[in-house]
Amino acid sequence: MKQFQTFIFDSCALDAEAGKIELRYSLDDEVFFTETLLLPEDYQLQAPSAEQDAALAALHLIGGISYFKTCLPKKIEIRAGSLTQQQAQFWNTVYTKGLGEFFFKNQIDFRGLINFPAGPLTPALSPRESVAQSAGRGARLLVPIGGGKDSTVTAELLKKAGYDVTLFRIGKHPLIEQTAKIAGLPLLTVERHLAPELFKLNAEGALNGHVPITGYLSFLSIVIAELYGFHAVVMSNERSANEGNVDYLGEQINHQWSKSLECERLLQQYARGIGTNVEYFSLLRPLSELSIVQMFSTLPQYFSCVTSCNTNWKIANRKSPIANRWCGNCPKCAFAFAMFAAFLPEKTLQEIFGKNFFNEESLLPFYRQLLGLEGFKPFECVGTIEETAAAFLLAEKRGESDTSKAMQIFLKEVKPTINDGKKLIEECLRPSSDHCIPNPFQKLTAHS
Repeated sequence: MKQFQTFIFDSCALDAEAGKIELRYSLDDEVFFTETLLLPEDYQLQAPSAEQDAALAALHLIGGISYFKTCLPKKIEIRAGSLTQQQAQFWNTVYTKGLGEFFFKNQIDFRGLINFPAGPLTPALSPRESVAQSAGRGARLLVPIGGGKDSTVTAELLKKAGYDVTLFRIGKHPLIEQTAKIAGLPLLTVERHLAPELFKLNAEGALNGHVPITGYLSFLSIVIAELYGFHAVVMSNERSANEGNVDYLGEQINHQWSKSLECERLLQQYARGIGTNVEYFSLLRPLSELSIVQMFSTLPQYFSCVTSCNTNWKIANRKSPIANRWCGNCPKCAFAFAMFAAFLPEKTLQEIFGKNFFNEESLLPFYRQLLGLEGFKPFECVGTIEETAAAFLLAEKRGESDTSKAMQIFLKEVKPTINDGKKLIEECLRPSSDHCIPNPFQKLTAHS
């Protein structure tokens, strides 16, 4: 495949009448990409504003990562505006750390590779009143939802506290529709269409791999919040996402970097710096994966539609999605089953997962990785080694999985190395004080 020299951020535009956003890019003005986002027809757009334009510009920049990675051009050109030194550094960090897994798997030396250009100082917009002040006076909250336990717990916490919550998703899926129906909350949908030229380049041998999709979702959510008058975007990223997977060229590679607290803080600062006053934070940041599952286990109304399996979204039969909620052959299935087994009886696990994943031969190598016995933590959205061990301890106490293959591995190779199991479980379930949650919302997870 040809090696292009310059990746160009050409332009971005909101067509309110047609109900769509277009993000345009090119490689050397030879290969052109247009990504299209179709907006919901049943929501009224706010009047145009500078804040909307600023948020759209940020979405344009994060959206380029899927096309930039095809050949990693040495030069970046921005025709749709300019960045300050600080903003350029932000994007250098987002692209470098967000593509960490991509660099690792393709064995690419990323050091000094990403260089966003800095231009004249961009004047900041005047800030509006933040959700921190307006939270008690009818703040409208936008909650991105992906059909999993985390966003469901966030929605329930906010709903129980009396907030005005709207769910938000990219693309349609019956499981998410079922979740929204059970929650009794409105659901806003945006359809994303990647440029077809991207798939053509991939077929021709372009570089491919993981991108920081949560970063994209975050900026898109801020755009949607600006367009439809929401005060805050409330994410569902947990503290477990802060931990990386493997070291490479002196940096920690983290599959979940765009879900991490480091990224959240940088993104908050960037959003405020460009003038948008939509508050952005993760409500579940103080909590571990184990703690979130403990909370979710008290919401049986969602057991029939929840899934944490990414493969499910790729292979699901849209006419009968329930049958394909769990592929039973990936690290997320292995991890999710361990978390649920810590709190739910075997009969309920069977209803949710269809089988006992602790006995699946194909999942045993993943359990060895998740428990820190081999290799490194899988490149998936899974929790820490300590959380996995704590989940096995809790599952063992239930006494229903002792003879399973995965539990036998744990009992023989991991449990003897744990000095204080009770302390380990307590530490995994105790909320952290390290987060970016505005004051009015902190009480919702402080004593989980």
